[in-house]
Amino acid sequence: MAITARIVRAHKTGGPEVMQIDEVQLPSPVSGQALVRIEAAGVNFIDIYQRSGQYPLPMPLAMGVEGAGVVEQVGPGVTEVRVGQRVAWTNVSGTYATHAIVPAERLVLVPEGVSGKVAAAVMLQGMTAHYLSHDTYPLKRGEWCVIHAAAGGVGLLFCQIAGKRIGARVVGTAGSEEKAQLARKAGAEEVIVYTRTDFEPEVKRLTGGAGASVVYDSVGKDTFDRGLKCLRRRGMMVLFGQSSGAVPPFDLQRLAAGGSLYVTRPTLGSYITTRDELLSRAGAVLEMVRRRELEAKIDSELPLAQAGRAHEMLTSRKTTGKIILVP
Repeated sequence: MAITARIVRAHKTGGPEVMQIDEVQLPSPVSGQALVRIEAAGVNFIDIYQRSGQYPLPMPLAMGVEGAGVVEQVGPGVTEVRVGQRVAWTNVSGTYATHAIVPAERLVLVPEGVSGKVAAAVMLQGMTAHYLSHDTYPLKRGEWCVIHAAAGGVGLLFCQIAGKRIGARVVGTAGSEEKAQLARKAGAEEVIVYTRTDFEPEVKRLTGGAGASVVYDSVGKDTFDRGLKCLRRRGMMVLFGQSSGAVPPFDLQRLAAGGSLYVTRPTLGSYITTRDELLSRAGAVLEMVRRRELEAKIDSELPLAQAGRAHEMLTSRKTTGKIILVP
């Protein structure tokens, strides 16, 4: 049975104003698909990169890649989920909407005791913090790491996983003392307010001149160069975002001069390529949430019509925690 959905779409690249709500007839799900009524959609920087054209995609673009909701229909042969189950997903476009057709193999069950809003808030960012700390550079207890934007959506989850669960020594960066307090509460041992203090010499001072084992950088252009100088010998720069802009090309000889450094540019999609990997990683994150070992801070809940405002809030870098859209 077809259904009329309200979907936020960008019909051309540009600023937040290019997004509009369209009414779209969604067909019944076919083999391998499920129709989900969306309860909440996460707002992420990747949405802004796609809308602005930094990550070119065909238009019109159904906005949003992270959501949670209830399965209303399933296509023939679908065994992964059933009608009525609560599910969450990420890396599938079209979550700024009332309904979405989603590949069933990308859906994960939401445990009892975890709300749809919280599930939508942790899928992309919680799994990002998980793969970065467990796989890209597997952190160890007592090891120094730097987490930029430590009071943002990823940052607060990251500080909890790295600091409280793994026991690494986290140096966070934040833009204000209020944000610094949130990062400390989340598990950062030290927080540098970058508007007052240059983080590069401060990281060296805190680590006794040795430098950090790893820098997790979602900021990009504004922090990358100084971040490289914060690393210990054979340390790793993990660049997983570019909220301040793309990092310009640089001379690889700098890695040798810095002490045989490593640089990687990972994305979540490469760490949830199979259903088994997705279920394992999402399951680990959602179980931490269920057991109250991981707290998702929701900064704002906005209706679909205010998707543009949500993007403006995110780029202002004044938010702490997650912005979600609630149809």
